[in-house]
Amino acid sequence: MYDPRNYPFAILLLSLGGLWLCAKGGALAQRVHQDIAEDDRKDLSTVEAATLTLLGLIIAFTFSMAVSRYDQRKNLEAEEANAIGTEYLRMGLLPTEAAEHLRSLLLRYLQQRVFRYESREFRQIRLHRIDTDTAQLENEMWLLTKATTKDLSGPIAALVIGGMNDVLNSHGYTQAAWANRIPSPAWALMVLIAGLCSFLIGYGAHRARILTLLVLPLAVSIALFLIADIDSPHGGLIRVRPDNLTYLSESLAAH
Repeated sequence: MYDPRNYPFAILLLSLGGLWLCAKGGALAQRVHQDIAEDDRKDLSTVEAATLTLLGLIIAFTFSMAVSRYDQRKNLEAEEANAIGTEYLRMGLLPTEAAEHLRSLLLRYLQQRVFRYESREFRQIRLHRIDTDTAQLENEMWLLTKATTKDLSGPIAALVIGGMNDVLNSHGYTQAAWANRIPSPAWALMVLIAGLCSFLIGYGAHRARILTLLVLPLAVSIALFLIADIDSPHGGLIRVRPDNLTYLSESLAAH
C-alpha cells in the first residue's frame, strides 16, 4: 500500500511547492486589501511571531519523536543480532546432525534479516518475498527445535528453546518498531500550521519578492524532509544499517 511517509523526497518537493503557493496566496491577498495600516501590521507581526513559534515547537517535538524511534530501531537491530548469535552457540548442545540442520536454517534466516534491512520501500515485491521466506524459515526452525529437544534433558532443552524464542521475539519487536511511525494526523496538523505561517509571511510582506516568499517554505520543507527521512525505516537516506547482523553473518560464515 502506498504511504507518502515512506518517500521523504516526495514530501520535500510537495511541501515546498504547497507552502510556496500558500505564501504566494498571502501576497495576492495583501494586494487585494491594498496597504495594511500600521496598527494592523503590528497585530499581524504578533500573530506571525506566535504562529512561527508554535510551528517551531511542533517541528522540534516531531523531530524528537522521529529520533527516538530511530534509536529504538538501532537498538533492536543489535539485540536481534545478539539473539541469533547466542542461539547459534546454544545449538552446539544438540546432537551433531540436528545442530547442523538448525544452524543452516538459522544462517539462511540471518541472511533474510540482512536483506530486509537493506531493501528499499519501493521494492514491494522483493519485500513481500523476503517476509514470506522469513516466516517460512521461522516456522521450520521452531518445528525442528521442538522435535529435536523433545528427548533431551530439561536444562539443555530449555536453553535451546528459550534461545529460539528470543530469536523469534526479537523479530517481532523489530517489526513493531518499524510500524511505530509518526501518526498521519500529526503530519497533517504540522503541514496545516506550516501553510498558515507561509500565508501570513506572504500577507505581511512589504514586497512580494521571490526570495522573501521562498525562505520559510524552503526551511520548513527541509525540516519535514529530515523528519520523514529519519522516521522511515526503508526510505530516504538515513536508515538503520544492519551492521551487527552483517558482522554476525560474516563471522558465522567464517566459523
